Amino acid sequence: MIIGAVLTQNTAWRNVEKAIDALRAAGLLDGAALLSAPEASVKQAIRPAGFYNVKYRRLMAVMRYLSERSYDWTWWQTAPYGDVRASLLGVHGLGPETADCMLLYAFGRPAFVVDAYTRRLFARLGCTWSSEPYDNVAAHLTRDLPVDTAVYGQYHALIVAHCKAVCKKVPTCQDCALMPLCTLPVERNLPTHST
Repeated sequence: MIIGAVLTQNTAWRNVEKAIDALRAAGLLDGAALLSAPEASVKQAIRPAGFYNVKYRRLMAVMRYLSERSYDWTWWQTAPYGDVRASLLGVHGLGPETADCMLLYAFGRPAFVVDAYTRRLFARLGCTWSSEPYDNVAAHLTRDLPVDTAVYGQYHALIVAHCKAVCKKVPTCQDCALMPLCTLPVERNLPTHST
């Protein structure tokens, strides 16, 4: 999941899967193997994820960071949340979205991932805060939720699934269960559901 979190930056997941498959085939899904592999081999494997030169540097920075802590998962899972997040944000190429993705999906910490899908969906639902800074959006989304890793993961997964299926860049509004709440049909002169 950590490798995927880095590779998915500005890339569709289907392309990340191709890169992960190539890394797997080359025996490079292990941090130590990645760090000792020839640069050209790693870049070739991650090429499908796009921006492979930038992602190579970021991936190596993350692997060095993990290696320096001897891959001690216990620290990332149990240390004070703020310390772990600040530590991740100090790694070259890790912004809040990637750090929170790692916290939630790799380390099992209650971090809410604010991605492009999240911003798109809530902007269309008329939430003006959807364009605010990352941490503000996360605070709005989690304000009324229990601080729970499973809840955050499920909520994020549902947003992603909805946006991939219906609330795409060019949405299929007629298939949307959220249409009565959405501002987009009005903007596009589409009929709205009556309630």
